[in-house]
Amino acid sequence: KKISDILQKTAPKPGVPADLQNLLSQHFGENRSVIEIEELKLSDSCFLPANDLTHSFSSYLKEICPKWAKLRRNHKEKKSVVMLVICSSALRSLELIKSMTAFKGDCRVLKLFAKHIKIKEQMNMLEKGVFHIGVGTPGRVKALVEQDGLCLNSTKYMILDWNWRDQKLRRMMDIPEIKKETIDLLEMSIIKLCREGSVKLGLF
Repeated sequence: KKISDILQKTAPKPGVPADLQNLLSQHFGENRSVIEIEELKLSDSCFLPANDLTHSFSSYLKEICPKWAKLRRNHKEKKSVVMLVICSSALRSLELIKSMTAFKGDCRVLKLFAKHIKIKEQMNMLEKGVFHIGVGTPGRVKALVEQDGLCLNSTKYMILDWNWRDQKLRRMMDIPEIKKETIDLLEMSIIKLCREGSVKLGLF
């Protein structure tokens, strides 16, 4: 049975924190020790309220981040963003950027995907200017973090575009490559920051 066949017959269920927890356990379960897996566990307090599928992207962001105007004003660090939005493709990134207009105000948004944009360009922009929101794909975000182009210490929110489905009805975590890159990014630094309480995760 194809995933799209199953999905056409069932109503979509919104993602909840347990879905991400289970995904991480399954992914690491085979080759990690119990202690290592314990270190990758996220408590419910690491999560923002999940999208119950009634929200537009702007209304969801307003709900989880009511103090955005203040956060935005206070953000002065270069090479960093306050909010990181991770989705499955460049095209979807552009859609999300358009649909957050009502939320973002006059803050600066940076596209963080590989299509038509060289990583060096993104690194230069991050080094020279102050950006508030980064929207992009896990592969490019991970590469920027690895190459010290993007620092996550000022990041407060990481939103995963969890419920959206592409033309084949796949969510980002149904696409093996995107799933792996997202998990790698989480493991590389996000999980640690969540456990320390500096980053909150949202499933949109």
